[in-house]
Amino acid sequence: MQVVRNAGSRLLRSWAWPPTSRVVARAPAPSIHTGLHRLQDAAARKEAEEKPAAPAPAPGRSSFSIYPPIPGQENSLRWAGKKFEEIPIAHIKASYNNTQIQVVSATNQPLARTSCGTEGFRNAKKGTGIAAQTAGIAAAAKATGKGVTHIRVVVKGLGPGRLSAIKGLTMGGLEVISITDNTPIPHNGCRPRKARRL
Repeated sequence: MQVVRNAGSRLLRSWAWPPTSRVVARAPAPSIHTGLHRLQDAAARKEAEEKPAAPAPAPGRSSFSIYPPIPGQENSLRWAGKKFEEIPIAHIKASYNNTQIQVVSATNQPLARTSCGTEGFRNAKKGTGIAAQTAGIAAAAKATGKGVTHIRVVVKGLGPGRLSAIKGLTMGGLEVISITDNTPIPHNGCRPRKARRL
């Protein structure tokens, strides 16, 4: 029986791992590969030199960008006739035990406020994604009642309701145009709690 095992392992070793005497030097392959890259780079440089330079956009006109504008920078994008800075903000605080959502206007006037607790969830159920989604739908319903159609989202915290609350806002009829993460990150600040024993 041992002889069969040894023969089988020898067969496997010869199939999976070729002996070192058969290894072929592989030094030329990387040089061919890098030589190809050099040729492509040279061809691309030559094409760029032959093409005439594209005219720069006029300073008054801003080109389209998928990124939100820098504060203070003029932008031609409008959402329901409002600039980016004039759109209301939904602040989502997602802790491990609850998720709170507050919608404020661009001038920080409160428009709607909900949390998982105010939606009827109790104890451990407040810290779930379903509860956060329900709170998001309720906040969206209150905000749309006050004329809000587009919204900016600012998320703070690492709770389970982070993405569910945003999904609830969109399900409630609001159009999210930007998502910003504002989670506080310590630069080696306070000493953390001891690790939980499981």
